[in-house]
Amino acid sequence: MADKLLQGITWLGHASFRVVAPEAVIYVDPWKLKGGEKADLILITHDHHDHLSVEDVERIRKTDTVIVTTAAAAKQLTGDVRVVKVGDVRTVKGVRIQAVAAYNPGKQFHPRAAGGLGFVFSAGGRAIYHAGDTDATPEMSKIKADVALVPVGGKYTMTVSEAAQAVNIFRPKVAVPMHWGDIIGSHADAETFKAEAKVPVEILAAE
Repeated sequence: MADKLLQGITWLGHASFRVVAPEAVIYVDPWKLKGGEKADLILITHDHHDHLSVEDVERIRKTDTVIVTTAAAAKQLTGDVRVVKVGDVRTVKGVRIQAVAAYNPGKQFHPRAAGGLGFVFSAGGRAIYHAGDTDATPEMSKIKADVALVPVGGKYTMTVSEAAQAVNIFRPKVAVPMHWGDIIGSHADAETFKAEAKVPVEILAAE
């Protein structure tokens, strides 16, 4: 089941992913890219440098690439850039995209007022949730996703245990730990997340 759900999903390190689906080639928070297909659709969760890399966006952008992101991030980008906020739903390149909340309730790194996002998007017959930079929030309990890409590094985002508790509540069919291995977080954190989660967990090797 997990292999089928993760088909076409590549972890590019940190919070960066590429999803190759029948509808589109989708990147989320491209950063420190080493190559790969050009993007039909780019989703950017917020404007911090390790999530919004103009250099990497330009590396994969085509003339018809659509970028979906926050108002703050959009100011740094060119091309077909579409601004969304929490609660918005858009269909782009045949991909349904829902913008959801991503923030730290009790820390200053990602305040709710900054408008950071997670995304739930449909590609290849699955709903994929990229949580963005977030702690566990009340809104997260309402997430409906087959695949959940969740941060486990702590400090700037959820800790391992918080991330495990979150997925145990909204119950994706498979969870993938991210936001480890660069800047913060370790493989041991990913393993601990896998041990504490009550849903299937796949630890991906970064491309």
